[in-house]
Amino acid sequence: MRTERNLTRLDRVFARLDREPERPAHIDVPKMSRHRVVLFAATLAFYLAIVWAVAITSWLVRFDWQVMFFRPYQQWPEIHAFLDYYVVLGQRGPTAVMVAAWLGWRSWRQHTLRPLLTLGASLLLLNITVGAAKLGMGRLGPHYAITIGSNEMGLGGDIFPSGHTANAVVTWGILAYLASTPRARRWLSALSAVTSLGVGLTTVYLGTHWLSDVLLGWAAGLLILLALPWCEPLIARAEAWIFALRDILRSRPGATAPAPAPSPVGAPVMATRPAPVDGDVPARDPVASRPTRAPVHLAPGPHTARSERTPVTPVGSRRPPHADRARGATAVSARPLTGG
Repeated sequence: MRTERNLTRLDRVFARLDREPERPAHIDVPKMSRHRVVLFAATLAFYLAIVWAVAITSWLVRFDWQVMFFRPYQQWPEIHAFLDYYVVLGQRGPTAVMVAAWLGWRSWRQHTLRPLLTLGASLLLLNITVGAAKLGMGRLGPHYAITIGSNEMGLGGDIFPSGHTANAVVTWGILAYLASTPRARRWLSALSAVTSLGVGLTTVYLGTHWLSDVLLGWAAGLLILLALPWCEPLIARAEAWIFALRDILRSRPGATAPAPAPSPVGAPVMATRPAPVDGDVPARDPVASRPTRAPVHLAPGPHTARSERTPVTPVGSRRPPHADRARGATAVSARPLTGG
Protein backbone atom coordinates (compact mmCIF):
# COMPACT_ATOMS: atom_id res chain seq x y z
CA MET A 1 0.00 0.00 0.00
CA ARG A 2 1.34 3.47 -0.89
CA THR A 3 0.72 6.35 1.44
CA GLU A 4 1.49 10.00 0.67
CA ARG A 5 1.18 13.19 2.61
CA ASN A 6 0.07 16.47 1.16
CA LEU A 7 3.10 18.38 -0.15
CA THR A 8 3.29 22.08 0.52
CA ARG A 9 3.94 24.56 -2.27
CA LEU A 10 7.52 25.03 -1.05
CA ASP A 11 8.11 21.25 -1.14
CA ARG A 12 6.91 21.12 -4.73
CA VAL A 13 9.16 24.03 -5.71
CA PHE A 14 12.27 22.35 -4.28
CA ALA A 15 11.28 19.01 -5.81
CA ARG A 16 11.03 20.80 -9.17
CA LEU A 17 14.47 22.36 -8.73
CA ASP A 18 16.01 18.99 -7.88
CA ARG A 19 15.12 17.82 -11.38
CA GLU A 20 16.91 20.71 -13.10
CA PRO A 21 19.97 19.77 -15.19
CA GLU A 22 23.41 20.23 -13.71
CA ARG A 23 24.36 22.69 -16.42
CA PRO A 24 22.75 23.73 -19.70
CA ALA A 25 24.10 21.72 -22.61
CA HIS A 26 24.63 24.83 -24.73
CA ILE A 27 24.95 28.32 -23.27
CA ASP A 28 24.32 31.08 -25.78
CA VAL A 29 27.34 33.36 -25.29
CA PRO A 30 27.20 36.51 -27.45
CA LYS A 31 30.15 36.89 -29.80
CA MET A 32 31.89 40.09 -30.82
CA SER A 33 30.45 40.10 -34.33
CA ARG A 34 31.16 42.65 -37.05
CA HIS A 35 27.78 44.29 -36.45
CA ARG A 36 28.58 44.68 -32.75
CA VAL A 37 32.02 46.11 -33.51
CA VAL A 38 30.50 48.70 -35.85
CA LEU A 39 27.90 49.63 -33.24
CA PHE A 40 30.61 49.90 -30.59
CA ALA A 41 32.67 52.22 -32.81
CA ALA A 42 29.63 54.41 -33.57
CA THR A 43 28.73 54.67 -29.88
CA LEU A 44 32.33 55.56 -29.01
CA ALA A 45 32.32 58.29 -31.68
CA PHE A 46 29.07 59.67 -30.24
CA TYR A 47 30.61 59.60 -26.74
CA LEU A 48 33.66 61.58 -27.87
CA ALA A 49 31.45 64.03 -29.81
CA ILE A 50 29.42 64.84 -26.68
CA VAL A 51 32.58 65.38 -24.65
CA TRP A 52 34.02 67.67 -27.34
CA ALA A 53 30.77 69.64 -27.68
CA VAL A 54 30.70 70.32 -23.95
CA ALA A 55 34.43 71.07 -23.74
CA ILE A 56 34.26 73.82 -26.39
CA THR A 57 31.02 75.28 -24.89
CA SER A 58 29.01 74.68 -28.04
CA TRP A 59 25.27 74.98 -28.64
CA LEU A 60 24.77 71.87 -26.47
CA VAL A 61 25.93 73.76 -23.37
CA ARG A 62 23.62 76.67 -24.17
CA PHE A 63 20.74 74.21 -24.55
CA ASP A 64 21.64 72.74 -21.15
CA TRP A 65 21.21 76.16 -19.58
CA GLN A 66 17.90 76.76 -21.34
CA VAL A 67 16.51 73.48 -20.00
CA MET A 68 17.76 74.34 -16.53
CA PHE A 69 16.06 77.77 -16.58
CA PHE A 70 12.87 76.14 -17.87
CA ARG A 71 12.73 74.20 -14.55
CA PRO A 72 10.61 71.18 -15.55
CA TYR A 73 9.91 70.31 -11.91
CA GLN A 74 8.01 73.61 -11.64
CA GLN A 75 6.19 73.19 -14.95
CA TRP A 76 4.77 69.76 -14.04
CA PRO A 77 4.75 69.53 -10.24
CA GLU A 78 2.02 66.86 -10.17
CA ILE A 79 4.45 64.10 -11.25
CA HIS A 80 7.25 65.14 -8.91
CA ALA A 81 6.38 62.63 -6.18
CA PHE A 82 6.22 59.71 -8.61
CA LEU A 83 9.52 60.57 -10.30
CA ASP A 84 11.24 60.83 -6.93
CA TYR A 85 10.62 57.09 -6.55
CA TYR A 86 11.12 56.22 -10.22
CA VAL A 87 14.66 57.59 -10.24
CA VAL A 88 15.63 54.85 -7.75
CA LEU A 89 15.68 52.49 -10.75
CA GLY A 90 18.96 54.17 -11.66
CA GLN A 91 20.64 54.03 -8.26
CA ARG A 92 23.43 51.50 -8.20
CA GLY A 93 22.76 49.98 -4.79
CA PRO A 94 19.07 49.03 -5.09
CA THR A 95 19.26 48.01 -8.75
CA ALA A 96 22.39 45.91 -8.24
CA VAL A 97 20.74 44.05 -5.34
CA MET A 98 17.55 43.33 -7.33
CA VAL A 99 19.38 42.18 -10.47
CA ALA A 100 21.92 40.16 -8.45
CA ALA A 101 19.10 38.33 -6.66
CA TRP A 102 17.54 37.28 -9.96
CA LEU A 103 20.86 36.30 -11.55
CA GLY A 104 21.91 34.48 -8.38
CA TRP A 105 18.77 32.35 -8.59
CA ARG A 106 19.58 31.59 -12.22
CA SER A 107 23.15 30.65 -11.30
CA TRP A 108 21.93 28.29 -8.59
CA ARG A 109 19.29 26.75 -10.83
CA GLN A 110 21.66 26.15 -13.77
CA HIS A 111 24.74 25.37 -11.64
CA THR A 112 26.83 27.99 -13.42
CA LEU A 113 28.43 31.20 -12.16
CA ARG A 114 28.36 33.01 -15.50
CA PRO A 115 25.32 35.26 -14.76
CA LEU A 116 26.80 36.57 -11.51
CA LEU A 117 30.32 36.90 -12.93
CA THR A 118 28.99 38.80 -15.94
CA LEU A 119 27.12 41.19 -13.67
CA GLY A 120 30.25 41.69 -11.57
CA ALA A 121 32.38 42.39 -14.64
CA SER A 122 29.87 44.92 -16.00
CA LEU A 123 29.63 46.77 -12.68
CA LEU A 124 33.42 46.81 -12.38
CA LEU A 125 33.73 48.32 -15.86
CA LEU A 126 30.99 50.81 -14.98
CA ASN A 127 32.76 51.99 -11.83
CA ILE A 128 36.13 52.31 -13.55
CA THR A 129 35.08 54.05 -16.77
CA VAL A 130 32.30 56.31 -15.51
CA GLY A 131 34.11 57.10 -12.27
CA ALA A 132 37.30 58.05 -14.10
CA ALA A 133 35.34 60.26 -16.55
CA LYS A 134 33.53 62.03 -13.71
CA LEU A 135 36.70 62.81 -11.81
CA GLY A 136 38.68 63.65 -14.95
CA MET A 137 36.23 66.23 -16.35
CA GLY A 138 35.09 67.59 -12.96
CA ARG A 139 31.88 69.23 -14.18
CA LEU A 140 29.48 70.87 -11.74
CA GLY A 141 25.77 70.09 -11.77
CA PRO A 142 22.91 72.55 -12.37
CA HIS A 143 22.36 73.15 -8.65
CA TYR A 144 26.02 74.18 -8.18
CA ALA A 145 26.57 76.10 -11.42
CA ILE A 146 28.62 79.28 -11.03
CA THR A 147 28.75 81.14 -14.37
CA ILE A 148 25.74 81.27 -16.67
CA GLY A 149 26.58 79.86 -20.10
CA SER A 150 29.75 78.11 -18.90
CA ASN A 151 30.40 74.40 -19.33
CA GLU A 152 31.35 74.21 -15.62
CA MET A 153 34.16 71.72 -16.31
CA GLY A 154 37.36 71.34 -14.29
CA LEU A 155 35.78 72.70 -11.11
CA GLY A 156 35.90 69.53 -8.97
CA GLY A 157 32.42 68.25 -9.79
CA ASP A 158 31.40 64.68 -10.50
CA ILE A 159 28.27 65.00 -12.61
CA PHE A 160 29.45 64.29 -16.17
CA PRO A 161 28.46 61.67 -17.36
CA SER A 162 25.27 60.81 -15.47
CA GLY A 163 25.90 57.82 -13.21
CA HIS A 164 22.18 57.17 -12.75
CA THR A 165 21.66 56.87 -16.50
CA ALA A 166 24.72 54.71 -17.16
CA ASN A 167 23.84 52.45 -14.25
CA ALA A 168 20.26 52.00 -15.52
CA VAL A 169 21.54 51.07 -18.97
CA VAL A 170 23.98 48.47 -17.58
CA THR A 171 22.01 46.86 -14.75
CA TRP A 172 18.77 46.45 -16.72
CA GLY A 173 20.52 45.80 -20.02
CA ILE A 174 22.47 42.90 -18.52
CA LEU A 175 19.19 41.00 -18.26
CA ALA A 176 18.75 41.26 -22.03
CA TYR A 177 22.40 40.33 -22.58
CA LEU A 178 21.96 37.11 -20.53
CA ALA A 179 18.53 36.20 -21.96
CA SER A 180 18.11 32.56 -22.97
CA THR A 181 16.03 33.04 -26.12
CA PRO A 182 16.05 35.66 -28.91
CA ARG A 183 12.45 36.61 -28.11
CA ALA A 184 13.24 37.23 -24.45
CA ARG A 185 16.30 39.23 -25.49
CA ARG A 186 14.20 41.51 -27.70
CA TRP A 187 11.58 42.13 -25.01
CA LEU A 188 14.17 42.73 -22.29
CA SER A 189 16.17 45.04 -24.58
CA ALA A 190 13.08 47.17 -25.19
CA LEU A 191 12.21 47.19 -21.48
CA SER A 192 15.74 48.18 -20.41
CA ALA A 193 15.86 50.91 -23.08
CA VAL A 194 12.58 52.44 -21.89
CA THR A 195 13.66 52.21 -18.25
CA SER A 196 17.06 53.84 -18.81
CA LEU A 197 15.50 56.52 -21.04
CA GLY A 198 12.99 57.35 -18.30
CA VAL A 199 15.67 57.45 -15.60
CA GLY A 200 17.82 59.85 -17.63
CA LEU A 201 14.97 62.23 -18.38
CA THR A 202 13.87 62.07 -14.74
CA THR A 203 17.24 63.39 -13.59
CA VAL A 204 16.84 66.30 -16.03
CA TYR A 205 13.33 66.93 -14.70
CA LEU A 206 14.58 66.97 -11.10
CA GLY A 207 17.40 69.35 -12.05
CA THR A 208 20.21 67.06 -10.83
CA HIS A 209 21.82 66.63 -14.29
CA TRP A 210 22.35 68.56 -17.46
CA LEU A 211 20.85 67.07 -20.60
CA SER A 212 24.36 66.47 -21.97
CA ASP A 213 25.15 64.46 -18.83
CA VAL A 214 22.30 62.11 -19.67
CA LEU A 215 23.37 61.76 -23.32
CA LEU A 216 26.87 60.82 -22.23
CA GLY A 217 25.51 58.43 -19.60
CA TRP A 218 23.49 56.55 -22.23
CA ALA A 219 26.57 56.21 -24.41
CA ALA A 220 28.77 55.12 -21.48
CA GLY A 221 26.37 52.36 -20.43
CA LEU A 222 25.88 51.13 -23.98
CA LEU A 223 29.64 50.94 -24.50
CA ILE A 224 29.94 48.60 -21.51
CA LEU A 225 27.18 46.29 -22.75
CA LEU A 226 28.70 46.18 -26.24
CA ALA A 227 32.16 45.39 -24.86
CA LEU A 228 31.04 42.46 -22.67
CA PRO A 229 31.75 39.76 -25.30
CA TRP A 230 35.42 40.71 -25.05
CA CYS A 231 35.22 39.81 -21.36
CA GLU A 232 33.63 36.38 -21.92
CA PRO A 233 36.92 34.40 -22.09
CA LEU A 234 38.04 35.99 -18.83
CA ILE A 235 34.65 35.21 -17.24
CA ALA A 236 34.92 31.55 -18.37
CA ARG A 237 38.44 31.25 -16.90
CA ALA A 238 37.29 32.81 -13.63
CA GLU A 239 34.38 30.35 -13.41
CA ALA A 240 36.67 27.38 -14.11
CA TRP A 241 39.14 28.61 -11.48
CA ILE A 242 36.42 28.98 -8.84
CA PHE A 243 35.07 25.48 -9.51
CA ALA A 244 38.61 24.03 -9.44
CA LEU A 245 39.25 25.75 -6.12
CA ARG A 246 36.01 24.30 -4.77
CA ASP A 247 37.05 20.79 -5.82
CA ILE A 248 40.45 21.23 -4.17
CA LEU A 249 38.87 22.34 -0.91
CA ARG A 250 36.49 19.37 -0.97
CA SER A 251 39.31 16.89 -1.58
CA ARG A 252 41.46 18.10 1.32
CA PRO A 253 41.95 15.61 4.20
CA GLY A 254 39.35 16.10 6.88
CA ALA A 255 36.98 17.94 4.57
CA THR A 256 33.46 16.69 4.83
CA ALA A 257 32.07 15.31 1.60
CA PRO A 258 28.88 16.94 0.38
CA ALA A 259 25.81 15.12 1.62
CA PRO A 260 23.77 13.34 -1.04
CA ALA A 261 20.70 15.13 -2.22
CA PRO A 262 17.73 14.06 -0.09
CA SER A 263 14.85 12.44 -1.84
CA PRO A 264 11.67 14.52 -2.07
CA VAL A 265 9.36 14.30 0.89
CA GLY A 266 6.84 11.53 0.48
CA ALA A 267 8.83 9.72 -2.22
CA PRO A 268 8.26 5.95 -2.24
CA VAL A 269 10.95 3.62 -0.95
CA MET A 270 11.57 0.38 -2.84
CA ALA A 271 11.24 -2.66 -0.58
CA THR A 272 13.64 -5.32 -1.87
CA ARG A 273 14.58 -8.75 -0.56
CA PRO A 274 18.22 -9.11 0.60
CA ALA A 275 20.43 -11.18 -1.68
CA PRO A 276 21.52 -14.60 -0.32
CA VAL A 277 25.04 -14.96 1.02
CA ASP A 278 27.44 -17.22 -0.91
CA GLY A 279 27.07 -20.82 0.17
CA ASP A 280 23.58 -20.37 1.56
CA VAL A 281 20.69 -22.16 -0.04
CA PRO A 282 17.75 -19.83 -0.50
CA ALA A 283 14.65 -20.98 1.28
CA ARG A 284 11.83 -22.29 -0.84
CA ASP A 285 9.22 -19.70 -1.44
CA PRO A 286 5.89 -21.11 -0.20
CA VAL A 287 4.01 -18.95 -2.67
CA ALA A 288 6.28 -19.58 -5.65
CA SER A 289 3.37 -20.90 -7.67
CA ARG A 290 1.60 -17.55 -7.45
CA PRO A 291 2.09 -15.00 -10.23
CA THR A 292 4.93 -12.56 -9.72
CA ARG A 293 3.82 -9.23 -8.29
CA ALA A 294 5.23 -5.82 -8.96
CA PRO A 295 7.74 -4.41 -6.42
CA VAL A 296 6.12 -3.06 -3.30
CA HIS A 297 6.43 0.70 -2.70
CA LEU A 298 6.47 1.65 0.92
CA ALA A 299 6.29 5.19 2.22
CA PRO A 300 9.11 6.24 4.57
CA GLY A 301 8.33 5.83 8.24
CA PRO A 302 7.07 3.06 10.53
CA HIS A 303 4.82 0.45 8.97
CA THR A 304 2.10 -1.70 10.42
CA ALA A 305 0.94 -5.18 9.54
CA ARG A 306 -1.57 -5.50 6.76
CA SER A 307 -4.23 -6.78 9.15
CA GLU A 308 -3.85 -3.69 11.33
CA ARG A 309 -4.30 -1.18 8.54
CA THR A 310 -7.54 0.58 7.79
CA PRO A 311 -8.20 1.32 4.13
CA VAL A 312 -8.12 5.02 3.51
CA THR A 313 -9.41 6.75 0.46
CA PRO A 314 -6.43 8.37 -1.34
CA VAL A 315 -6.15 12.13 -1.21
CA GLY A 316 -7.79 13.70 -4.24
CA SER A 317 -9.83 10.62 -5.11
CA ARG A 318 -13.46 11.12 -6.12
CA ARG A 319 -14.46 7.80 -4.57
CA PRO A 320 -16.34 8.40 -1.30
CA PRO A 321 -15.02 6.57 1.78
CA HIS A 322 -16.96 3.46 2.87
CA ALA A 323 -17.08 2.40 6.48
CA ASP A 324 -17.83 -1.26 5.63
CA ARG A 325 -14.47 -1.58 3.81
CA ALA A 326 -12.67 -1.61 7.15
CA ARG A 327 -14.83 -4.51 8.39
CA GLY A 328 -14.37 -6.38 5.14
CA ALA A 329 -10.59 -5.93 5.27
CA THR A 330 -10.48 -7.24 8.84
CA ALA A 331 -12.50 -10.29 7.91
CA VAL A 332 -10.27 -11.08 4.95
CA SER A 333 -7.09 -10.69 7.00
CA ALA A 334 -8.45 -13.02 9.69
CA ARG A 335 -9.27 -15.77 7.17
CA PRO A 336 -6.56 -18.49 7.21
CA LEU A 337 -4.61 -18.97 4.01
CA THR A 338 -4.72 -22.37 2.35
CA GLY A 339 -1.91 -23.86 0.34
CA GLY A 340 -2.03 -23.06 -3.38
